[in-house]
Amino acid sequence: MSAAAVGLAVVLAAVVCYWVVRDQLLGQVDSQLHDQAGLALASQLRCDNGGSLPTLPAQAGGGAPIWQVANSAGEIMCGSGLPFDSRVQAVASGNGQAIFATVNVGGTDLRELIVPVTVLDGFQEVQTGALQLARPLAPQEHVLAELRLILLLLCLGGIALAAALGRLAANRVLAPLAEVAQTAQHITETEDLTSRIKVHADDEVGRLAARFNAMIGRLQGSRAALDESVRAQRQLVADASHELRTPITSLRTNIEVLMAGGALSEDDRQRLLADVLEQSEELSTLIGDVIELARGDLPVAGAEDVRLDRVVADCVARAQRDFPAVSFRAALEPVVVEGIPERLERAVNNLLDNAAHHSPPGGAVEVIVDHGGVTVRDHGSGVDEADLPYVFDRFFRGANSRGRQGSGLGLAIVRQAALQHGGSASAANAPDGGAVFQVHLPTSAPESPGAEPAAKRAAAAAGEDVFPALPSRR
Repeated sequence: MSAAAVGLAVVLAAVVCYWVVRDQLLGQVDSQLHDQAGLALASQLRCDNGGSLPTLPAQAGGGAPIWQVANSAGEIMCGSGLPFDSRVQAVASGNGQAIFATVNVGGTDLRELIVPVTVLDGFQEVQTGALQLARPLAPQEHVLAELRLILLLLCLGGIALAAALGRLAANRVLAPLAEVAQTAQHITETEDLTSRIKVHADDEVGRLAARFNAMIGRLQGSRAALDESVRAQRQLVADASHELRTPITSLRTNIEVLMAGGALSEDDRQRLLADVLEQSEELSTLIGDVIELARGDLPVAGAEDVRLDRVVADCVARAQRDFPAVSFRAALEPVVVEGIPERLERAVNNLLDNAAHHSPPGGAVEVIVDHGGVTVRDHGSGVDEADLPYVFDRFFRGANSRGRQGSGLGLAIVRQAALQHGGSASAANAPDGGAVFQVHLPTSAPESPGAEPAAKRAAAAAGEDVFPALPSRR
């Protein structure tokens, strides 16, 4: 398209140039004829002795080589060599004005000027007629022929050059676009999102390639996240199926024994019923934990501003009721977290239950809420160093937890809730014994400055004073 536009422009320029030069050349000839006609009209033109015309000097082009005078009857009064036609007759009759025309005489193109004139004959009589002056156009036609050839060559060369440059420019522009199309086709056929387009220049096409690469990068990240989510869900289903098999089998066995009847003492029957109830509760808890984990690492939807200190205060009060043999000490700084209260409460409850289960009778569990999130410390036996990297994994139960009832999903739910709220979870052993679990969350100060006393009152209601400083957050 660009080559065609350039070629059309070259052709139009050549045509305009040709007609301008042609008009200039004809204008010079017309000017010479006009000047000589002026000299002839200014003098007394006679035809009784053959007649003669005054001529222009050589530097002005010289005299017209062909001329004649004719009357309205078509008689040639003097001179010769030019045709008599209706135009000459009209001028000779006094019905016309000066006329320029191009005529062909004997195969030669002439430029002719016809003007009215008065002529004296041999008897001193005045007659009206038409003076015809003509100059051959061979020199001008020769120049125009050469000009046509030159312009034709220029047009052909210009069109060829425009086509070559257009193709070069098109290749430069279309090559990256072809690479984009090829990469898109490759991704479509192979689903390989690691392919990228090389950015050749910082122009429109280069920016298109950069945006295409950015889009593919985001798709690759989304694809990886989706694959990881699917893998995690499949792993959860597999692990849950394995973990559910044991309580279901035990529950079924006890029910079959009870249904069989036989010689069961009342104590054995009550023991089996207690086992069935305990296994049902364990199964219910396990199913609830699996459902909670099945939500996956999805972003928090419908989040709101949550007073984290108040959520933790409620959880501490609940834990104190469920575990009366354990003393819970709380130091709650008023902070706000953007999230879902139910998920945060579930995570904190799991931390407190885990700490209570690992605390000796009469032991203390210390809880902190500050700008960094939530910290829970117990004074039990701590976590085996080999188990620390895995305590937040699904269905993992450490060496000091395998003898206790539980599914191994509580801390996994804690980590999931932390990630869903833009935070993280960590575990460590305190230097003087016990384990420290921390949930790091992005917090902000509440708008109400009077919240801290309320939080402290909630901590006091939970049962204990503020405790000494815990190990620093990492």
